[in-house]
Amino acid sequence: MGADDGWRRALDGLLGGRPQPEAPAATTPLALQVQVRELLPRTAHRWNGPTTRAATDDSVGGLRLGVRPVVRTETGWARGGLTWQSLPHVRNRLDLDPVQHRWASELGALYRAAVPAAAGQDPDWLFLDEAPNPLVWELLRQGEALGVPLVAPGSGSARLAGEATLALDAVRVAEGFRVAPRLAVDGDVVPTEEAHAVGDHGVWATTGSPAHVVLAPFATPIDPALLARDPLVVPPEAAEELRSRWIPALQARFAVVSSDASVPVPAARPPLLVLTIRTADGGRAALTWRWERRHTALPADTASIAAALPAGWWPARGLPAPRALTDEEALDFAAESLPALEAIEDVAVEHVGAPPPVVVQGEPLIDVKVAPSERTDWFDLGVTVTVDGRDIPFGPLFAAIAAGKRRLKLVDGTFLSLAHPRLRALIDLVEESAEIPEWASGFAIPRARAVQGADFADLADATEEAVEWRALRDAISAPPASVPAPAGLRAVLRPYQQQGLDWLAFLWRHELGGVLADDMGLGKTLQCLALAQQVRETEARSGAILVVAPTSVASNWIAEAARFTPDLDVRRVTDADAPKARIADLIAGADVVVTTYPRLRLDATAFTRLAAEGAFSAVLLDEAQAVKNAAARTHQVVRDLRIRRTVAVTGTPLENSLTELHALLALTVPGLFPSVRRFREEFVRPIEGLRAGYTEGVGAGSAPEANAQHRAERLARLRQRMRPYVLRRTKEQVAPELPPLEEQVLTVDLAPDHRALYDVTLQRERRKLFGLLPDMDRNRFIVLRSLTLLRLLALDASLIDDEHDGVRSSKLDLLAGELAEALAEGRRALVFSQFPSYLRLVGARLEQEGVPWTLLEGSTRDRDAVIERFRTGDAAVFLISLKAGGFGLNLTEADLVYLLDPWWNPAAEAQAIDRAHRIGQDKPVTVRRLVAAGTIEEKVLALQQRKQDLFDAVVDDGEPFSPALTADDVRDLLS
Repeated sequence: MGADDGWRRALDGLLGGRPQPEAPAATTPLALQVQVRELLPRTAHRWNGPTTRAATDDSVGGLRLGVRPVVRTETGWARGGLTWQSLPHVRNRLDLDPVQHRWASELGALYRAAVPAAAGQDPDWLFLDEAPNPLVWELLRQGEALGVPLVAPGSGSARLAGEATLALDAVRVAEGFRVAPRLAVDGDVVPTEEAHAVGDHGVWATTGSPAHVVLAPFATPIDPALLARDPLVVPPEAAEELRSRWIPALQARFAVVSSDASVPVPAARPPLLVLTIRTADGGRAALTWRWERRHTALPADTASIAAALPAGWWPARGLPAPRALTDEEALDFAAESLPALEAIEDVAVEHVGAPPPVVVQGEPLIDVKVAPSERTDWFDLGVTVTVDGRDIPFGPLFAAIAAGKRRLKLVDGTFLSLAHPRLRALIDLVEESAEIPEWASGFAIPRARAVQGADFADLADATEEAVEWRALRDAISAPPASVPAPAGLRAVLRPYQQQGLDWLAFLWRHELGGVLADDMGLGKTLQCLALAQQVRETEARSGAILVVAPTSVASNWIAEAARFTPDLDVRRVTDADAPKARIADLIAGADVVVTTYPRLRLDATAFTRLAAEGAFSAVLLDEAQAVKNAAARTHQVVRDLRIRRTVAVTGTPLENSLTELHALLALTVPGLFPSVRRFREEFVRPIEGLRAGYTEGVGAGSAPEANAQHRAERLARLRQRMRPYVLRRTKEQVAPELPPLEEQVLTVDLAPDHRALYDVTLQRERRKLFGLLPDMDRNRFIVLRSLTLLRLLALDASLIDDEHDGVRSSKLDLLAGELAEALAEGRRALVFSQFPSYLRLVGARLEQEGVPWTLLEGSTRDRDAVIERFRTGDAAVFLISLKAGGFGLNLTEADLVYLLDPWWNPAAEAQAIDRAHRIGQDKPVTVRRLVAAGTIEEKVLALQQRKQDLFDAVVDDGEPFSPALTADDVRDLLS
């Protein structure tokens, strides 16, 4: 070879330079020992110890076939320290062949997948009787190929045969005909009394003695009970019945033979898969599957069957599950899968009824007509859709597309394709705007959604709008017209308050409701009274305005009305006002009726009757967070009033979840949003989501930017829809002249013994709760109880148990010192807490210090006197329960606010602060949050921020953020 022949040498090296395989190292031979074992019953005298023993010729019943790994020793096959438990760890120590070792491990794993280890089992043996997986036979065959023999103890024998068959044998005998089970292994008959089933896929039998065992699989599944059948004798006179009736019937379930050919038996056929399709009215179909002749040795063509079916229908084992198909699914199945199944020889299809027909698609023509409805606050929209000359009923069309169907069955039996994008766009618009249709030609749309009339006009080929619809649509789309301040109003409205009156007057003129959601302290009550005064001056009397307020606020409405609108006839119907008097007599001729939520619930029947009789022209729900729970009695009572003009007045239309906002709007602007179920799907889930990105529903995915985009789209749609009906202004926007508000967080270190007690309790509650969090909804009460315990303990140890009365409270010490210094400077303070019991401890400490104080809590009877005591200066410190006095009070005499325990609802704290920082305040206000370091209180502050972000996103046009109190939140609180 020349110089250029290097490539030849390289290729020759590839061919000839292969390393020779090394001679395998000597290994210890491995075998699978097989032994018939007899069960040992547990008795009172023998509870421990082995559960089985080697069977003998005298053993009766309770026989099992055990297997275990053994190795070759100098004296024969023995355990040699090898067990199923030690198998994973002894390969190197026993010099086992790696391939054989892996095979034995796979056999053990296959068994344990079906029969987990448990107390009371014999640890040395695996019992093949319990092997439900037919793969065991394939593994046993592999073992033989790998040189792992089946062996038996002593002089016994164990053999893996090729195949077993089980049939009913019909033969002629002297008494007539005998029908008995016949078992054969590799063609040799084996007495059934010596045989035992291995699941429904195999058999083992002793041959003369328990020491000699043969194992074999069945080609197709069998009925194990057949092995235990006793022979039966058919009398000679029933020969024809046996031949013509019973043998064919038995062949449908079992193999039937005649070993001596004395009884004629038809030839066996392969298994047949029978599909039964039952078509019901409306095109729905039910599919069921069964095998016929499944005992025969010839398997069905399951690969072709699986390929013909939709993906995932054909299981790894057994038959497909029964299925109930909708008309759409049945049509898909008939068009795509059924022809392929019918072409397979071993598949039979039974039809009960007829498969549905297939249809064409066409260009839809859409016509929309709008007309006034007989139903209050609704318009009727008639929608006509025509395709290929067919008039399509809109109700079924809406339901079909909304349900995601691809075809619609028409009255003539044909099917309409629903794939056209104009149809989808129409349904999207209807889903957002309307009630589900109740008749074939149209649906109802609430007056509040009139602004979407232009969307319908853009989509339709032809539209016809009612005058009222067009006028309302134009009014909602434009800014509210300005109205003059009423002459009888004894106040000068600020510009934003005049705008609020304009907006309320707009709602009044069009008989609409809404949510006045101005920041706390901006004069929402004054704006509402201005509306009432204007109505009195400009309209004929048409019923009183009903004001529903918390008990603590009702007196404030009376006082404000007397101050700003003295000409109004204001009546008070509260718990303390003539409770036995007829409400109709109390309110006759009134301009404004003030009642409380408790009184409204108590006299729901009377108020509902009066509303139906026209006694009320509007209802104002003050501090409307009281009706934020749609399932609560108060919400239901207000809903049943059915007063067209319903206005919610609250600075916190949303505290914890968007469902609260939905509940308010369902009362004030019914129909603005869909049902709460769909509202959750369309708005709550995308906007609130999970902190790490929600993973289900529309917009689900792992990409944060995709989640953020979908959230932003949903948030924009939510804001756009509710904007005409929700008016909110913040103090920063409209009252910049307010004195500054300074907020401080004072961190308090727990005293050493207090810290030790807190840490022990935290660990105990953490261990208890972490196991409950996966099912947060079911265990919510227990979770909240534990969190409350930790919050109380962070304040004062004596709050959880009197035995800790001697544990010093650092927070109480700090508060006492702070108040002493503040009072010396002439300041006055509001002190808020969630827990009245803690406020009483604070009061006791102030008593010791000689500080005048007063307390307002839920059980306080003379609220007005308590409030007046602070306002007049008799008490320098006002202790207030957040629940009892966090809203509805004007306490601008105070310029110092203490929040003793943070709450995860920031709206509650904001309302408390606004008792002092509101219009009328002329001094800077300082807010001090006292937070115990290293406790749950620090975690609550972080949770507060997330909930505040939700409020800002929805109500104040901020960015969306996750608000929900989830199991992850609880974990954070306990971390």
